[in-house]
Amino acid sequence: MGLKQASQHRMELFALPARFWKWRMHGGAVTLAGQFREAQFPADVILATDMLDVTTFLALTRPFTSHTPIGLYMHENQLTYPLPSDGRTGPMRRQHGERDLHYVFINFASMLAADFVLFNSHYHLESWFGALPGFLRHFPEHRELQAAAALRAKSQVVPVGLRLADLQPPVTGENTAVHRPPLILWNQRWEYDKNPDDFFHALFVLADEGLDFQVALCGEQFGKRPFIFERAIEQLGQRIIHVGYASRAQYRDLLWAADITVSTAFHEFFGISILEAIACETFPLLPNRLSYPELIPPSFHSDCLYESQADLLARLRHALTQPITIREMGQKLATAVTPYDWSHLAPRYDQIFIQARR
Repeated sequence: MGLKQASQHRMELFALPARFWKWRMHGGAVTLAGQFREAQFPADVILATDMLDVTTFLALTRPFTSHTPIGLYMHENQLTYPLPSDGRTGPMRRQHGERDLHYVFINFASMLAADFVLFNSHYHLESWFGALPGFLRHFPEHRELQAAAALRAKSQVVPVGLRLADLQPPVTGENTAVHRPPLILWNQRWEYDKNPDDFFHALFVLADEGLDFQVALCGEQFGKRPFIFERAIEQLGQRIIHVGYASRAQYRDLLWAADITVSTAFHEFFGISILEAIACETFPLLPNRLSYPELIPPSFHSDCLYESQADLLARLRHALTQPITIREMGQKLATAVTPYDWSHLAPRYDQIFIQARR
């Protein structure tokens, strides 16, 4: 939606609800192809996401798309997305900890069928192409190893955009931040790949040490949430000021109220929620891995990126005892998010669309 609003081109969105991800990868192309045929939208370029089986979509829309360039945006992928350590939990529980390579092949075949491929981060691009040869070697013959180089040649990194105008600070009177304990924010999905265990274990230690802080737990939940959330809600008690999904207005207010946002994730190909927090002058503590070093300017790496659980604990302890320093650093860091606004990124997408038509 943000790209549609900021682009110089006329765009039409064809989308399905964000649920049943396996069925989306199997049947979504059939449903969306039907919607596309019915709409008869005169597309000059098509941009699909990694959840779409592009080969099936093109086959079912051949009279309308045989000469239409199509791009594939890789926001996620099913090859390097981490499996849960406990095969009975997480979205891949049916495989009991074994990756279902069929969904990887949908990603692979969709990339082959696309005219251009976009990744949301360099980390994502490198992790995919680093793992792709190993995946192809699973095939009994005709392993198509040469395809990796061809796919990489038509791939590039273009970040996801943010609508920073939606995150303008709420209109308030007195600054209440100086009259309350520091607020620590969790604003990621309540899933195993975000590693909430390490996050809460750090908070348990700091609470036992008697440090004063509050916690806001927001983010999307899909199915049964990890048990650690139940334990944390009980153990942290009145320190927790918010639990569960927040409306857009509530979420904006929490972002501006928060002093510190923490990630302990095992998986992050980009990090929209972290950028949203940073845009609202919330100081981030992030692991020095995944896509996070790309999101944070190098001059802030030593302040924001930690190396281990012990390092996180030490940095979080320091942040809670230096609220003014942390607040000032958050204000300085907020400007680093400006290049991710759709007003800056939409022209890059528009140029890619124009080139695809040549």
